[in-house]
Amino acid sequence: MTDESERAIQAAIDAELRLLEPEVRASPSLVRELLDPEFTEFGASGRRWDVESIVAVLSAETVSSESSVNVSEMSGVVLAPGVVHLTYFTDDQGRRARRSSLWRRTGTAWRMYFHQATLVPSGAA
Repeated sequence: MTDESERAIQAAIDAELRLLEPEVRASPSLVRELLDPEFTEFGASGRRWDVESIVAVLSAETVSSESSVNVSEMSGVVLAPGVVHLTYFTDDQGRRARRSSLWRRTGTAWRMYFHQATLVPSGAA
């Protein structure tokens, strides 16, 4: 892997982790900075989200800054110049999910273009 690829993957990981921070999720302007204008998500609920709907639901959440999502198995691969695919596992107070995101560089910023979450039943690997 080249240094450029490693930097791209790390930038996407850093941005992904920022989106999981309660302070960022509570700020519509910070969320918008991290989401591509063409963002789409297929949530664990099966619902389809766009930028405006996800900003609305996140800003309405009441999440304590002490409650954090546990992230593991984070890995990334560069699919093309300026496009990174991340996969990882989350456990949010027992709500477990496998996650996949596509990040693309627009100018100098990395923004999430697509995200999907799939719930993992208790006891499943």
